[in-house]
Amino acid sequence: MVSTFSNALLRGLGRAWVLIVSLVIALSLVRLGQLVYFWPSGYQAPYTDVAMVALQGLRFDLKVSAIAGFLLLLILPWVSGRIARYIAAAVAFGYIMTSLINLHYFGFYKTPIDPMVFGLVEDDTAAVLTTIWHDFPVVLTLVLGIVLTVGTVAGHRWLIRRMKPDTVLRTKPLALKLTVIVVALFALLLAGKGTLRAMALQRQHLTVTTSQFLNDMVPNGVIALKYAWDSRGLSQDLQNPLAGLKSMGFDSPRVAAAALGLPHDSEAAVKAALTAHELLTSSTKKNLIFFLMESWSAEPLLYQSPRFDVMGRMASTMDKACHFSNFDSAQGGTHPALEAILFSTPITPLTLGNVGRKPIPWSVPLVIRQAGYQTLFVTSGRAGWRDINRVFKVQGFDEIVDANTLKETYPEAQLGIWGVWDGYLFKYLKQRLAAQPANKPLFVFVLSSTNHPPYDLPPDYQRVPRDMALWGGETSSDTLLLNLDTYHYATDLLGGFVQDIQKGPQYDHTIVAATGDHNVRSFGVYADSRRRYLMHQVPFVIWGKNLSCGNQQSLPASHRDMFSTLLPLVGVTGPYVNTGRNLLHTLPDTPDPINAPRALFFPGEARNAQGVWQLGNKDSFSCSSAHPSAGDCHFSAQDDLQERARYGLLDWNVRSALKN
Repeated sequence: MVSTFSNALLRGLGRAWVLIVSLVIALSLVRLGQLVYFWPSGYQAPYTDVAMVALQGLRFDLKVSAIAGFLLLLILPWVSGRIARYIAAAVAFGYIMTSLINLHYFGFYKTPIDPMVFGLVEDDTAAVLTTIWHDFPVVLTLVLGIVLTVGTVAGHRWLIRRMKPDTVLRTKPLALKLTVIVVALFALLLAGKGTLRAMALQRQHLTVTTSQFLNDMVPNGVIALKYAWDSRGLSQDLQNPLAGLKSMGFDSPRVAAAALGLPHDSEAAVKAALTAHELLTSSTKKNLIFFLMESWSAEPLLYQSPRFDVMGRMASTMDKACHFSNFDSAQGGTHPALEAILFSTPITPLTLGNVGRKPIPWSVPLVIRQAGYQTLFVTSGRAGWRDINRVFKVQGFDEIVDANTLKETYPEAQLGIWGVWDGYLFKYLKQRLAAQPANKPLFVFVLSSTNHPPYDLPPDYQRVPRDMALWGGETSSDTLLLNLDTYHYATDLLGGFVQDIQKGPQYDHTIVAATGDHNVRSFGVYADSRRRYLMHQVPFVIWGKNLSCGNQQSLPASHRDMFSTLLPLVGVTGPYVNTGRNLLHTLPDTPDPINAPRALFFPGEARNAQGVWQLGNKDSFSCSSAHPSAGDCHFSAQDDLQERARYGLLDWNVRSALKN
């Protein structure tokens, strides 16, 4: 009995290790291909850094392969060699395809697989799949996956023939068999742990260089998907109010508040500080028209000129605008950015379940409506996307206008993958604003959609010729030219709307503001550290009569600062959250922690005037600045502490209020 069991266990362990070796080779080949495929032209990195990426990636490949081998010990000892080969082929195909998906995911989102991947089922799935089919080499990827799987299976069979795991020790003494079993099993557990040290290989070990581009090459698709699932689970479980704080290194909100110089005598005092605002100098309320422009990156504006026109009519409005040109998005996707902006939350998705069916007390549209405004959400897309038509009405919008509404208003409009052309959206806005009663201030939150893959444009749109020699960014994307056209189309429409406001009777009592939901996908991978600061940059522009722009237009800022700036400007007070600072205020030479000029990307990255880093990870700091200085560039532990505190408190505010 003991001999039979030991023979079976040896057979299973041998098969498992042969599979592990095959998987590690396959995953490492995919990583090598990913490095070559995305390596930017002219980019240089030390050989030692590339070697570190390859070695660390190998460790993660060994980790996920060993876990598969360990789990398959329940099956491999007891099945025939033929069935074992089928199992190996299935696992290899799954691992390889997941890593190929990770490759394309990085190409689109500039990051390994993250929680936004679950948007495939939460978005308009048909539209997403259509875009994937249109923009990605689906068939070629499947063929490549099959070819790599066939190669892996062939290598696996060769190893089986050479190593003979089914028979190699069958006739050996029992003591030797048991020794080999213990060693092989221990090695398997050690490989699954990923290290000889006490702490197992974890997410923090993905950072091995100061180049985020190289660090993003470390995870294979399987481990990236696993970490995305973990992050997703944390965001969906609101029952532990301290979860976000503890992930940022704080035991309580009072400790985090102390790091920011906020009142912290009690949790109630911290809560009150988060919604305490400056006294308004005027009670006069102005209309606020806010645009969240799809994929509206900041980089094209850097190269704007008559020979490289990406702005259209907006160019002539900028001399009367406050343009914050060193500005980051809060998230890397549209719906996460919507939630971050409207609900002051780093947790996403927040409103897809029961939370979205009850009013969030600090919701921006709800606070504005309570201040006496009529509130309107307008999009050229479909409002059924992620239940916006239901959730946003609960959260303070009086009315939702979407592609279907615009199609009904303008029968000639054609519905495409994502909605109607943005031109109909701006046409509707102009008419709606003209009809607004003078005694009822209006808040409109506008979400555009045309500047989105597959970058289609109306048939009558006249494409603008550009001298591409003036483009200072990367040129590796095959959709760059198409993207610049849709970018110009949307930006020109925005500029035309602003011109109409400036010429009309509403100008005296209307503020127009615009930002991008996230950086566009076609402008590169930002591997060069000198360009890294551009990774999440979007414009933030405010138009209004007699605006005083202050001294912060070129300082780091981000989405969290927008409504802390806009609501006082239009005369609104209420229990909205102080997520950021007022960008129109004059900043002193030594600002307090709350007003320090930094940007926060909610998935876990911060930026100051010197560089970019992952929260809590000193080794990830990379010197990268819109305005490089000749002085010493280094990681600031104080900046990191304060940004972790800001993130932790925003997370705690959401969890503690909405956990039930």
